[in-house]
Amino acid sequence: MNKIKDRKIVVVNQASNYLTVGFCNAFSEKFENVALVTGSIHIQGEVLNSNIEVTYINKWVERPARKKFLSYIKACFKIYWLLQTKYRKHEVFFVSIPPMGYLLNLLVSNRFSMVIWDVYPDVFKITGMKETLWLYKTWATLNKKSFKKAYRLFTIGNKMADLLEVYVDRSKLIIQPIWSIFQENDRVAKNENPFIQQYNLQEKFIVQYSGNIGLTHKVEVVVQLAELLKENSNIIFQIIGRGPRVPELQKMVEKKNLPNCIFLPFQTDEMFPYSLSAADLGIVILDELTSKGSVPSKSYNLMSYGIPSLYIAAEDSELNDYAHQFHAAACHTEKELEKAKQFILELAVNPIKWNQMSENALNTSKLFRRDNADKFVEFYL
Repeated sequence: MNKIKDRKIVVVNQASNYLTVGFCNAFSEKFENVALVTGSIHIQGEVLNSNIEVTYINKWVERPARKKFLSYIKACFKIYWLLQTKYRKHEVFFVSIPPMGYLLNLLVSNRFSMVIWDVYPDVFKITGMKETLWLYKTWATLNKKSFKKAYRLFTIGNKMADLLEVYVDRSKLIIQPIWSIFQENDRVAKNENPFIQQYNLQEKFIVQYSGNIGLTHKVEVVVQLAELLKENSNIIFQIIGRGPRVPELQKMVEKKNLPNCIFLPFQTDEMFPYSLSAADLGIVILDELTSKGSVPSKSYNLMSYGIPSLYIAAEDSELNDYAHQFHAAACHTEKELEKAKQFILELAVNPIKWNQMSENALNTSKLFRRDNADKFVEFYL
């Protein structure tokens, strides 16, 4: 196939994961000259094409918040400089981090496109920030200018598009879902799973939350569900991850005396397929103030392994649409934990329903395969 030689493109993401690698490789199938500006590359399955030029900037810092913010600002300056010098003739495809990085398109002359899957400043509502605050109002104003100037503007779902309509005409938005780390159902049977054996989880129905446990993640919902089901000794709740709220949640579990709620650290890339395979039910949590503006990637990973899900999210969220459209999950709000409890109990004792939802999850996962990266590039061109 003849590749495009008269156009160059640079993908920008301070913390590159499997999605960024997928974008780069998909562009490399079409463009002769593809570059990546990043602070780090986390390889999860797909390897970055060796023909792609990589320029490193400072790494993303997860915490504390002050250092995270400073890492964002430093990255913005470095990206700006690179777009003014080394990549001044490149088209730009911006992905995710730093969260304010896409606003650089107001300062550079490059043809600039963005993938939006966390909508700022709306995300700040989780922290209690009001729309009347100067930071919120300023960012919102800049969004309107930035999105209007964008060459291509992608988002990953209809509800997110609804949210972005505040800033840009919907006709400019390209809605294209992303994809899972896992491309096949490689779920490991429980009797062969070293993770199950390590933690003595044989014969247990495992309800699992795996992900970040930061200030904006309401993981206490898992603790509350564990308390509601503490008399059911065959149901175990796992909280896998890291973040500043872990000690607080551990104290909550200790105070409530919940032996059915277990904390584990983030698993290695090697162990992750086994820990995910262990789950009978995955929990995905979105703050109701901003759940229109996000779809956690763990949603797709659970589908790929045929694992039913419990979404804790608002009724106007993309996840709620997924639950009703694909029948591989139930979605309840934070005020409906009694209904969530009943859903967990039903799945734990009804293998026919579990198997049906598992099959639905596997069928749904076909919509979120790696070839979605190629579709992004097709839309781009």
